[in-house]
Amino acid sequence: MSLFKKSVALIVVLLVLDQVLKIWIKTNMMLGEEFSVFGDWFLIHFIENNGMAFGMELEGEWGKILLSLFRIVAVCGIGWYLYDICTKKAPIGLIMAISLIFAGAMGNIIDSAFYGMIFNDSYYQVATFMPEAGGYSSFLHGKVVDMLYFPLLEGRFPEWLPMWGGEHFVFFRPVFNVADSYITIGVAFIFLFQRTYFMREK
Repeated sequence: MSLFKKSVALIVVLLVLDQVLKIWIKTNMMLGEEFSVFGDWFLIHFIENNGMAFGMELEGEWGKILLSLFRIVAVCGIGWYLYDICTKKAPIGLIMAISLIFAGAMGNIIDSAFYGMIFNDSYYQVATFMPEAGGYSSFLHGKVVDMLYFPLLEGRFPEWLPMWGGEHFVFFRPVFNVADSYITIGVAFIFLFQRTYFMREK
């Protein structure tokens, strides 16, 4: 099997895992519901967001459309780059890292592009797949499903600390999804092993 076919197989497996978990969350939980996986430091907490990784977003309807279009263009670029490095027999670590990034980006694009059309909303109800009344939004206006929450440390900042003194904090506060994890791991691998991956021949 060629490197590119192995990469595609990995991406398909990663996408299936991402989408199976998101669809299960969407069709079994209401927004804001949570349950413990490991004590108080690993929770499944269902939220949705309009934007980028870890809940960041661009404001307004046009911001949502621009973000979705940017994702699509970025995924096309990443896909082309992945094919290119596979044909050039780049280090397997780099190919896996780019495959992770591609799968993560695709996973969130699927949410944004289609979830608004195939699910009703999750406010005070468990969403239905392909509801008779139609989805909660239109193409490219779906929300990204997030569920992984790791509140490892909770407390208050010291009073003497500028700006945040006395305020309550939670570490790690962002709620994210499996696709976000793929992107983070892929970028981390590239950052840590860039000398190996991009070393030029003399």
